[in-house]
Amino acid sequence: MQFKKFAFFTILSIALFSGCEDSKVSQETTNKDVKILKDRRVSLTTTTNQIISVKESKIGLTFKELEGKAVLLNFFATWCPPCKAEIPHLNSLRKKYDGKFEVIGVLLEQNKDINEINSFIDDFNVQYPITFSEQNFELAKVLGGVRSIPTMFMYDKNGKLIQKYVGIVPQEMLESDIKKAIK
Repeated sequence: MQFKKFAFFTILSIALFSGCEDSKVSQETTNKDVKILKDRRVSLTTTTNQIISVKESKIGLTFKELEGKAVLLNFFATWCPPCKAEIPHLNSLRKKYDGKFEVIGVLLEQNKDINEINSFIDDFNVQYPITFSEQNFELAKVLGGVRSIPTMFMYDKNGKLIQKYVGIVPQEMLESDIKKAIK
């Protein structure tokens, strides 16, 4: 009986703390076609039709509509269990650091209907912007490719990359990096 419990918790831990991988995600975001933003912007469109302009800078990325805020880009898919599991933590951190920190959910699924995405947002109580255009894949390429999800990139309030995370991340680790990013 003890072995069964140990095996169960081991498998559960591996599933939760590793990322999901989908061949479609991997194929769409490989390094071979990495494009540099230079002087043009990638415009991410949210489910509420907000435009988030992302531009490469000397130290990282700038987010025109989010200047002065630390930004966490969260690359995810609606079918990914670890992606779903981290939503409450991201909501909590966004609320705690309101005005200083923003999460942007970057959906890496093609042909996803807006009604399906809005249903996902409602079902999982997502309280941060979700982007869902082809530009999401462009951004993933610019960042060197996203092979597993969830993958997150933390930028400080000046646009400097602070940390890259692959797989689910404990809330305490994210919070520690948020504190550094908003200083």
